[in-house]
Amino acid sequence: MKGHISYYILTCLFFLFLEKGGIKVFSQVTPQVAYAPDLMQDDPIVAALDSLYKLDLFERGYAKISYPVNPKYNFAPDSIPRYDEMVYESRLAKLDAASPFDLEYNTSVQNYIDMYTSRRREQVSRMMALSQFYFPVFEELLDKYNLPLELKYLAICESALNPLARSKSGAMGLWQFMYPTGKMFGLRVTSYIDERCDPYKSTIAACEYFKYLYSMFGDWQMVLAAYNCGPGTVNKAIRRSGGKKTYWELRSFLPTETQGYVPAFIAVNYVMNHTSEHNIRPAIAKKTFLDIDTIAVKEQLAFSQIAAYLDVPLDELMYLNPGYKIAVIPILPGETSFITLPSNKIAAFINNEANIYQYQRKDTLSNQDIFLAQEVTKIHVVKKGEHLSTIALKYGCTVAEIKTWNSITSNAVKPGKKLTIYTYDKKLREGAENALAQNTETAENKNKTEAGNGIKYYTVKKGDSLYRIAQSHNTTVEEIKRLNNFGADYNLLPGKTIKVSAH
Repeated sequence: MKGHISYYILTCLFFLFLEKGGIKVFSQVTPQVAYAPDLMQDDPIVAALDSLYKLDLFERGYAKISYPVNPKYNFAPDSIPRYDEMVYESRLAKLDAASPFDLEYNTSVQNYIDMYTSRRREQVSRMMALSQFYFPVFEELLDKYNLPLELKYLAICESALNPLARSKSGAMGLWQFMYPTGKMFGLRVTSYIDERCDPYKSTIAACEYFKYLYSMFGDWQMVLAAYNCGPGTVNKAIRRSGGKKTYWELRSFLPTETQGYVPAFIAVNYVMNHTSEHNIRPAIAKKTFLDIDTIAVKEQLAFSQIAAYLDVPLDELMYLNPGYKIAVIPILPGETSFITLPSNKIAAFINNEANIYQYQRKDTLSNQDIFLAQEVTKIHVVKKGEHLSTIALKYGCTVAEIKTWNSITSNAVKPGKKLTIYTYDKKLREGAENALAQNTETAENKNKTEAGNGIKYYTVKKGDSLYRIAQSHNTTVEEIKRLNNFGADYNLLPGKTIKVSAH
């Protein structure tokens, strides 16, 4: 009997200690259930959350902001509410009733709920801020494709809403597309662009992939599993299981990562709908969806030109335009390139557009074309005693560019670290410059020879169009097409020599 009384007293003292320490425990009958953690040590969902620490997108000191007290809960600022498992199950049941997904409650789901609401509270706060930036885009496109809006939460599982997130396997962007899958759904990757990181284009691709997977499996839980590990892996699991067709029946036959993927998705649905109940407040993002706008670019443009002329931080430009890999907006034949800017900078860009294109250009346009054309990628292994500033000086770039290219925030780099550097091959450039000089001389000779025939030669520059060339030479587009035998599919590449009227 004494043993039972001692146990009871110790239990009461324990809960009193928690209450005094600012940690409120909500339990109806039974104490909080202790769940054995089944999260992997290198869980990619946790890794995506941790990547948010690298993003300098939030106002400083947001955690110290004095929010109004919620009269419904009246939590202390440092309170971490916990509930009985029946409360979680009841709340998920209400979400499940209004969702095409099977939002089942179980121990695995509870583990992820605990992670988000306790150990990763700050990252959830940041994701709440980023959701104001991305969810309007997701919801618009999901609605357009007639898909469940709950799929917007999948981007949280994939990337924690970090558009520059990169997995160990090489998946990129908000929706973590691998290169082959991204290519299958129209996302291009070149030396200049990676559309897997473009928020709008990658969301379109994700919607098309969702529809493709649903047409294959006809079950949204299976769609989630196939999105994570691939439809081929899911089909193998179905065969190994003896023909079972639901996620929970197949779970033990799926890869370990996928076994945690659907529970994480269910947990995210819960957490993002019950942040108030867990005393989680949103961080304050420097920019929201309503604070940005997009404008077309007419000439190739480096982010450094925009940053310097419009006084916009380079890292902010990179975040707003994550689809451009090396902080340069290329001009592609037959396409229009765009840049996203803070709304209050759009008018300044329009009014100073010509000056921005020319800002800090040390070469003529033709020489700059050569400079960019001879770009090469190098891997620099940091040596003892080296700093980012000395490395930048060696390769003729800036510290900010090296940090952007390698997704690092600190100025300190450890010896042995590999850095990706985009630089230029001097020998190739010299050869290109000699070739340009020869082409220019040849064109001048041709001009002299054929001037009497009313024809001269012009070397196409980046950003040129037949209309612009015709305007500058007092001729017409149709006349240029006739002189050069251009059909409907003509190619106006920079460096190409074409005939124009000499009149």
